[in-house]
Amino acid sequence: MSTAASESQKRLFGDLRRGSLSTPVRGEVYNRDQVAIHFDRAENLYSNWQAPTCIISDGPYGIDGFPGDEHKAELLVNWYKPHIEAWTQYATPQTTLWFWNTELGWATVHPLLLASGWEYRCCNIWDKGMSHVAGNVNTQTLRKFPVVTEVCVHYVKAATFRCDGRNLSMQNWLRHEWKRTGLPFRFANEACGVLNAATRKYLTADHLWYYPPAEAFVKLVEYANKHGKLEGRPYFSIGGRKPISGEEWTKLRAKFECNVGVTNVWREPQVSGAERIQGTRNGMRYKFRSLHGSQKPLRFIELIIRASTDEGDVVWEPFGGLCPGAVISYHFRRRYFGAEIVEEFFLAAAERLVPSRQGIRAESPVPSDGRSLRTARPDCCSPLGIEQRY
Repeated sequence: MSTAASESQKRLFGDLRRGSLSTPVRGEVYNRDQVAIHFDRAENLYSNWQAPTCIISDGPYGIDGFPGDEHKAELLVNWYKPHIEAWTQYATPQTTLWFWNTELGWATVHPLLLASGWEYRCCNIWDKGMSHVAGNVNTQTLRKFPVVTEVCVHYVKAATFRCDGRNLSMQNWLRHEWKRTGLPFRFANEACGVLNAATRKYLTADHLWYYPPAEAFVKLVEYANKHGKLEGRPYFSIGGRKPISGEEWTKLRAKFECNVGVTNVWREPQVSGAERIQGTRNGMRYKFRSLHGSQKPLRFIELIIRASTDEGDVVWEPFGGLCPGAVISYHFRRRYFGAEIVEEFFLAAAERLVPSRQGIRAESPVPSDGRSLRTARPDCCSPLGIEQRY
């Protein structure tokens, strides 16, 4: 940490144990180990952040519910456009985007994400249960069913390959390279030592295509460069100098790991109890007793970060709010870059990472030994996607 950053942290949080926090100045940053929370707009910071493995977007919803939110969903496209352009510019084929919003807000922005090269994978639904409405909804006035959901939509930045003036998908590029060898497609099965899996899965032109594991890809590459036409070598190369290695191949796809029993329906009430951050908010349309009206459960943030990153990978949270990604990244040893421009949110987010007098984290139910929330807290965290009673 630079001397200037260190002095900034002392000024902001030096009196924390006495219950006094200084007003942050735009551009200041709170650091703890590999976690950095900036009091600034994300668009001023993207170019200085390391390339992301995971982006958690929890920005405007188009419901005029908090400072900086747009008041209509149709305004979200123009608001998100410069951010999506930056995400696209700095993302790699290993990058996963988790886009939090209302159903309408996401549907409005979805075409822009597709046009920017983001590949849709799945829409995950946060079902908050009937406790979210608590009977305080007049369906005869609203003329619709009570809404108790938000969505967290999963995208990846799929790899594309430039060939003959065209951008090819991974599936089409594999077929293109094998065609260049002059070898019949059936020889790919011989290359991989299989009956028909190579032609049926790895080199098929239809929707049944499978990503070839590194071991199978290496066998295809070796066979093509040994038996393919001499004038076309090297095959399966980026840049025309040497074939892609197995290690390089694995980096051309986003990471993903899913535990058994987890589905795309996440049933969990609104954050409450010790995890709920309390405080006074300014400029809020809706009145709540807590600091943030849409605080995300840490177990959901843990789920998406651990599903799409490994230790040491980079997490971006450009619209941090209370920065739950910082809490999870710190405890699971990811590198984190977040931004927040609402003073109360920034201070609360940083305070979650400030050690207490005893050297214990200030606020977080995440265990320090690397265990998941479900392992550490079986009393309150049942597997996602399995019915819970509220």
